[in-house]
Amino acid sequence: MSINVELLKKLTKEFGPSGNEEKIRELIKEEIKDYVDSIEVDALGNLIGRKKGKGKKIMISAHMDQIGFIITDIDKEGFLRFGNIGGISPKVSLSQRVIFNNGTIGAIDSEPIEGKDKLSLDKMYIDIGAKDKQDAEKQVSIGDMCIYYSDFSENDNVVFTPYLDDRVGCFVAIEALKNIENTDNDLYFVFSVQEEVGLRGAKTAAYGIDPDLGIAIDVTTHGDTPKAKLFAVSLHKGAAIKVKDNSVIAHPLVRETLKTLAKEKAIPYQLEVLEFGGTDTGAIHISKTGVPAGAISIPTRYVHSTVEMASKEDIKNCILLLKEFLIYKH
Repeated sequence: MSINVELLKKLTKEFGPSGNEEKIRELIKEEIKDYVDSIEVDALGNLIGRKKGKGKKIMISAHMDQIGFIITDIDKEGFLRFGNIGGISPKVSLSQRVIFNNGTIGAIDSEPIEGKDKLSLDKMYIDIGAKDKQDAEKQVSIGDMCIYYSDFSENDNVVFTPYLDDRVGCFVAIEALKNIENTDNDLYFVFSVQEEVGLRGAKTAAYGIDPDLGIAIDVTTHGDTPKAKLFAVSLHKGAAIKVKDNSVIAHPLVRETLKTLAKEKAIPYQLEVLEFGGTDTGAIHISKTGVPAGAISIPTRYVHSTVEMASKEDIKNCILLLKEFLIYKH
C-alpha cells in the first residue's frame, strides 16, 4: 500500500485557520461524498460524513483547522501587527512568509531586539510591501487571518510541509473511509473546526452525535532527534496509540482494542504518553455522560513549524490501524 501523496499535498496547502475552514471543508467534502451515505455541516462548521450501520456508533474526529495569525492593527506605514490563532512560536515565525485567503503574501520580521529570547509576537509585524496604510488596506483588513506559506516536499521516507497538524489526520481518516467496504458499525467521520483554539468543534459534534465510542486522529511529537526530551515515540516505528496527554487518559477499552488489532494484523505500533497538549479526544470523552475514547497519533517532528515531518510508513500504518478499528465488531 502506497499513500496518495497528491491528496496529502492538496490537504496541507489549502487555507483554513481556526474559524475560517470553508475552503478545506469543501475540498474534503468532495473527497468523501462518494464513500458516505450522508453529509452535513453543523452549526459550528464541522463536516460530518456518516457511513450507516446497525452496530456501535463510532465518532472519528480529525481537525481541519490550522494555526495562524490574525491582523490586529495596520500602522501608518502599512505594516501589519498581528496576534496568534493557536500555538504560534515567535522564533519559528521570524523571517517566514505568510499568505492570506485572497492570495496576498507577506513576510514576518521584528523590531530591533537584543537577543532572540526577548522575541515576542507584540514586537513583530508582517510586511506586505505596502506603500502606506491606505495601500495596505486595499489588500488586508483588521481581523483577516493568514497562515504560513511554504512548499510541500517529500522523499522516499518522509513528507515535510506546514500543517501536517492536522491535515495528515484528515488524510488518514479519508483514506481509511475509502478502504472500508462493509462494516456493521455506524460511522461518523467528523472533520472538526477550531481544535487549535480549544477543541471546540469536537465538543459540539460529540454532543450532537452522542457516540458509543470515539477516536481522534492527530499528530504527536517525537523523542528521536539529537538530545530530544525523553519520549518513546519515533518516526518510522509505526502508528502511535495514545495512552494519555493533558486532555485525556485514553479509555482502556479503546486503547487495548487498538493494541490487540495492531498485533493481530501485524501493524507496527508504539505507545504514546504525551506530557502536554491534547486532541479532539479530550472533548469527545467528556461529552454528555461520557464516551469511551482514544486516539491514533501520527508521529511528527517539528510540530507547529513550517517543516513538520512525518514518515510515509507511519502514515500508512495509521490508515491500516484505523480501518481495522472501524470494521471491528465492538
